[in-house]
Amino acid sequence: MGGVVYHYAGYPLLLFIVSTLSQAKSDLLYLLGRSNRRCEPVMRELPRVALLISAYNEESVIQAKVKNCFEIDYPVDRLEMFFGLDAPTDSTHELLAHIACNRVNVVEFITRRGKLAVLCDLAQRTSAEILVFTDANTMLAPNCIRNFVRHFSDPQVGSVSGEEIRTVAPGTDPAAESVYWRYESAMKILESRLNCSLGGNGAALAIRRSLFRPTKQSIVEDFQIPLEIRFKGFRVVYDPEVIAVEEITPNYAAQFARRVRIGAGNYQTLFRNLDYLNPLQGLLAFCFFSHRVLRWLVPLFLVTALVCSVVMARDPEFGLLAVLQCAFYLMAVAGYYRKKGGRPAGLFSVPLYFCSMNLALLLGFHAYLTGRQSVVWNATPRRFDSRTQQESLLNRPVDLEASSSALQRPAA
Repeated sequence: MGGVVYHYAGYPLLLFIVSTLSQAKSDLLYLLGRSNRRCEPVMRELPRVALLISAYNEESVIQAKVKNCFEIDYPVDRLEMFFGLDAPTDSTHELLAHIACNRVNVVEFITRRGKLAVLCDLAQRTSAEILVFTDANTMLAPNCIRNFVRHFSDPQVGSVSGEEIRTVAPGTDPAAESVYWRYESAMKILESRLNCSLGGNGAALAIRRSLFRPTKQSIVEDFQIPLEIRFKGFRVVYDPEVIAVEEITPNYAAQFARRVRIGAGNYQTLFRNLDYLNPLQGLLAFCFFSHRVLRWLVPLFLVTALVCSVVMARDPEFGLLAVLQCAFYLMAVAGYYRKKGGRPAGLFSVPLYFCSMNLALLLGFHAYLTGRQSVVWNATPRRFDSRTQQESLLNRPVDLEASSSALQRPAA
């Protein structure tokens, strides 16, 4: 259980202390030297950006996504949009065909190969300096691209990841999800301050085109690619002001299947990059192990702790641990049956979320070992009116026709 406690509590506390000391050192050097530490290289002109979206069966959100792209506040002549259709079987292609705009480049692939393969093909069709990856069901804030590119004025920045706001759909318990994402966001901010941020967010991820050179297919490309970039010596930045909004599906089975798939991808990333755990890598290896690797090992720790506690239950201390663990898991089971019956998990939402997340990792580990997890994905079920809540968060009107007209006008 020590590994679990260290991962969820010890490492964040240590990260906070080191970050505070680093900030104090920076403040002291500033006071002594009086240099302008906030001065950044100035871009002579905004870089050309290509927005790349890989889509499978996204008929419920694809038109809203195109409209969202039209509303991005970035010069028209500096922004390209590419939609790669990974052999969809629904009406996604037909819906895109009805959009009369030469700025929307639609590339249809006959054979389904997976997200990364599509993104690689799209990247070859543009010479833009910055590639921005996003998902069809994710809505970007109007200033998203501008907030991305400001970081690339520093030639040492190789990748920038944004903040994903997960909105609540009917039938979804927001409490546990919200706590987890706030916890993750805090960790990413601290790691970014220490220049040891490693992963990215596929819903909003920008990469310097010259560094986008994936050599292998990956289930979680949004983690694998920034990881490689960081260990090449370039910075990976987390910017919480780059906002992307995605709705949490009310379909609990779909949520769980998505976590299993991501879990399999995490283990794939781990075993492909064991050399990154070399202690000679310093703080990077330490953060990779403490934040990522331990997270992926937590399910194994939990199973081991439960088995050992039950076997040694004759000892009062181990007996108490066994009872507490069983009680916690029973709370998760109670939460599951409440959700299955159409009721909110309520007080059981945190145990349910924690257990389902780790069970998904455990099943993902099995899927990875048996080779049952493919790089292709199934579209998560979405509600046709999911755009409404996302629009309210991004505070923009919904008028596809007006947005399309605005796109045709030259930038001021």
